[in-house]
Amino acid sequence: MMLIKASISKAWKHQRLKEFKLYTAHQSNLSEIISTNIAISNYAKQSNLDVARQLFDQMPQRTVVSWNTMISSYSKHGRFSEALFLVYSMHRSHMKLSESTFSSVLSVCARLRCLRDGKLIHCLVLKSGSESFELVGSALLYFYASCFEIGEARRVFDVLVRRNEVLWSLMLVGYVTCNVMDDALSVFVKMPRRDVVAWTTLISGFSKNGDGCGKALEMFRLMMRSGETTPNEFTFDCVVRACGRLGILSEGRTVHGLLMKCGLEYDPSIGGALVEFYCECEAIDDALRVCKGVVNPCLNALNSLIEGLISMGRIEDAELVFNGMTEMNPVSYNLMIKGYAVGGQMDDSKRLFEKMPCRTIFSSNTMISVYSRNGEIDKALELFEETKNEKDPVTWNSMISGYIHSGQPEEALKLYITMHRLSIQQTRSTFSPLFHACSCLGSLQQGQLLHAHLIKTPFESNVYVGTSLIDMYSKCGSIMEAQTSFVSIFSPNVAAWTALINGHAYHGLGSEAISLFDRMIEQGLAPNGATFVGVLSACSRAGLVNEGMKIFHSMERCYSVTPTLKHYACVVDLLGRSGHIREAEEFIKKMPLEADGVVWGALLSACWFWMDLEVGERVAEKMFSFDPKPISSYVILSNIYAGLGRWREKMMVRKILRGFKVKKDPGCSWIELNNKIHVFSIEDRSHPYCNMIYATLEHLTANINSVVHFDHVSIPITQAVNFSTPSFN
Repeated sequence: MMLIKASISKAWKHQRLKEFKLYTAHQSNLSEIISTNIAISNYAKQSNLDVARQLFDQMPQRTVVSWNTMISSYSKHGRFSEALFLVYSMHRSHMKLSESTFSSVLSVCARLRCLRDGKLIHCLVLKSGSESFELVGSALLYFYASCFEIGEARRVFDVLVRRNEVLWSLMLVGYVTCNVMDDALSVFVKMPRRDVVAWTTLISGFSKNGDGCGKALEMFRLMMRSGETTPNEFTFDCVVRACGRLGILSEGRTVHGLLMKCGLEYDPSIGGALVEFYCECEAIDDALRVCKGVVNPCLNALNSLIEGLISMGRIEDAELVFNGMTEMNPVSYNLMIKGYAVGGQMDDSKRLFEKMPCRTIFSSNTMISVYSRNGEIDKALELFEETKNEKDPVTWNSMISGYIHSGQPEEALKLYITMHRLSIQQTRSTFSPLFHACSCLGSLQQGQLLHAHLIKTPFESNVYVGTSLIDMYSKCGSIMEAQTSFVSIFSPNVAAWTALINGHAYHGLGSEAISLFDRMIEQGLAPNGATFVGVLSACSRAGLVNEGMKIFHSMERCYSVTPTLKHYACVVDLLGRSGHIREAEEFIKKMPLEADGVVWGALLSACWFWMDLEVGERVAEKMFSFDPKPISSYVILSNIYAGLGRWREKMMVRKILRGFKVKKDPGCSWIELNNKIHVFSIEDRSHPYCNMIYATLEHLTANINSVVHFDHVSIPITQAVNFSTPSFN
């Protein structure tokens, strides 16, 4: 019995010793795993991810914490693909994914926009029953919202919202991110608690959408009235920018007052927003004052200030701001280069371009425009040749515009053909200058071909392009196609209406132009100075004196448009063409502005038309004071003398003209054949087919003159004789 007891006791002690050794070994391994996990985390915090991964790979045993530490480290440092690969390795090793694993990997999928991988992870979440955990549910919703799968995000929200209040804010952010603002507002209204982040998120969403800026301000006012929370610097930033986009100076100043009360006026971020706001509202002095008060204004704010100063023509002030910048980017240089060019300081533009430490394609595009404006088309072309292989559409558009500005519309059209052949992207800025080129050439066929290309793009309804198209068709003689182009514009603005009114003016359709003017007013659009020039010109060409004078007198009274010399010249032309020469002269004398050569020239032309020598001589004397070589005035005066048979006076004027040693440019005509313009002038023999053309002309002339006159009745011989005319291409 004693022997049995001793045997049992020995076996028990042996078992206990074995268990103790196993426990000790386990504790030792666990301690080593924990210390390795800590080391991995420390190396990752120091951005030594490769060392951390080496430690991870060398571990004989890993816990879920080991995997999560390495996955989250990759995720935090932006190495998302490696984090995702590690999760799949973890799953293949039969290690159970925890809530932290799911949260990290869903965040990675959101950053990578990997919808397929994220959905696979969602399946694993459902299998593990982890979706009810706050972190996992939040990560799921964030993932779907980031992938713009807002419907899936909403389904997650509807299932989990009762157990996870954090989802309210995430759902709101999701709708705002996807720009579904009606649903965002619906979620916001139902939120159990709305903090400053929720209010700011909604206001920010509305302010980023051009059509929603008014709603953003409405929500801000509601926030202030509700007293639920106090706006922070991010709220104010959104509101100030919304005021800027709407151009509401008064409300923006009110928000500025609130910022001053909160002590946020000179916060770098808010200060930058205020500078941009005042620039957008053209309150440039206020923008300068705010900028001077900010200790370190941000680069965007300074660039906005430079742009605002340049747009107001204050190039010297812009230069002072530019020279005072401690940091500059290519945008800063490009703005200043453009500013110098606008101010006519071409040499300064070139100097700054040469000085740029890092030129971009945008800098080259700007300089192509600068060289073109300065008449240095060869230098523009040289720069274009250096950059054209980047296939930036702005580069090609700049060169096309450069050719047109330099009076080479044919080269512009040739460059477009090359651009089209190379499949370089076309923009709205591609077509507008090209339609102008067709107007310069008077080439209706080229314009129609370009229009056919335009129809294949999204820009046909664009108001900017459509206005150029109206202008082209009007100047090329097709008012019907101009009207059709106007109808195609999605939302015609004042410029589009003005172009159509001008088109009717070119064609002498005064009543129709006035009708269009009235329709524009009915649409709620306010006419500008250019609109009045167009409609007054239309009245002048159609002889609608009463209507034209009525419109002129309504300018300042009804539309707050102050008449300029252009408008006064139109009225003088209107009165003069209609034979009211004395009234036109009196009108000039009563003008609040001093009449220039254009105004007096309109009256002198009317004197020639009506052969009014008395007023014509007085006007000519005025014209002589404007120009040391008033050639056109002498020519018109000479024609008046000739028309009245005053040959002695005519010869005296002609003698004066010969003294100027000026040669009159011959008039010319042109015809478009097979998409090519053929120009002709008197006794011109430069055309390659001139012999054939002159032979055909003589043949036609002979046929026209070959008529039989009998009892005052002309019978063309061509009715009896059949002949053929030579044809040529």
